Amino acid sequence: MRKATISRTTNETDIQLELTIDGQGTAQLDTGVPFLTHMLDLFAKHGQFDLRVKAKGDTHIDDHHTTEDIGICLGQALREALGDKKGIKRYGNAFVPMDEALAQVVVDLSNRPHFEFRGEFKSQKVGTFDVELVHEFLWKLALEARMNLHVIVHYGHNTHHMIEAVFKALGRALDEATMIDPRVKGVPSTKGML
Repeated sequence: MRKATISRTTNETDIQLELTIDGQGTAQLDTGVPFLTHMLDLFAKHGQFDLRVKAKGDTHIDDHHTTEDIGICLGQALREALGDKKGIKRYGNAFVPMDEALAQVVVDLSNRPHFEFRGEFKSQKVGTFDVELVHEFLWKLALEARMNLHVIVHYGHNTHHMIEAVFKALGRALDEATMIDPRVKGVPSTKGML
């Protein structure tokens, strides 16, 4: 099974995260950040990943440290669970509409971390959640997973819908990239390694 468990404890957060790549889209989430919980639930469902997160953080200050550290742990878990990456498709691309919003996520599990984000959210908060934390979460995820991640929000009016489309597309793009392709012998790279 392609599965990993990550623990991270700092003076700001205490996180246990378990990711199963070849799952059924089930999530058990206790993040302390309700909007992030909602987004991770969507990510797991649309990526067919099984995801368990138990996190405690200094959310009395704000949601920054908890959101960032969950992104770090998820990236580390993805990288560990993929192992040597033999047989994977490597690339994934997904467009997801959410009512009036349209998002696209493109990934390359290249072992070369890079993050590009194109789009503008219409508001700075969704409920109590600071929208700028979406960028923080995705950047740390890409860095720790050592993947090339491009996120494009093509358009939208409702910020909740725009972010929801991003997380659904992220799950679907990663589902495609992590799939085993029986035609692939070894790793999908002319270098002979990823």
